[in-house]
Amino acid sequence: MEKIFVSSCLLGAPVRYDGKGQALKHPQLATWQQQKRIVSFCPEVAGGLPIPRAPAELKSQKVITKSGEDMTAEFELGAQRALRFCKLNHIRFALLKESSPSCGRNNIYDGTHSGIKIIGMGLTAALLEQNDIKVFSEMQIPALLKALAQEV
Repeated sequence: MEKIFVSSCLLGAPVRYDGKGQALKHPQLATWQQQKRIVSFCPEVAGGLPIPRAPAELKSQKVITKSGEDMTAEFELGAQRALRFCKLNHIRFALLKESSPSCGRNNIYDGTHSGIKIIGMGLTAALLEQNDIKVFSEMQIPALLKALAQEV
């Protein structure tokens, strides 16, 4: 049975920049948890960032806080650790938090810290996709279910 790599914040873990979780309330998550298919991971924490931390946005492949602090190295390290974890555990599917500079699948904030979203991918989501791990956002669970069904 396929394991699913899931952003820890979507499972309610208080790992977001603001020290909170963002638990996704979807019955499929409970089913996957009962089946022991979920592997929880936060690339930002894995990259050494504290909780809480300054909000950061991705712009021109750099991750910068509103005050101008460059956090790119930590975000890249977290992405590399996420990829290595997936490879070691033969994980081919990920469910990641949309809009995050790490995990955003379809959109991210534009880097101006003004609340504007643009089409784009976070560093972890992009690295996983480049390495043949299928990435879905929390808004794409039906597509993830379809992809999983095709793998049987």
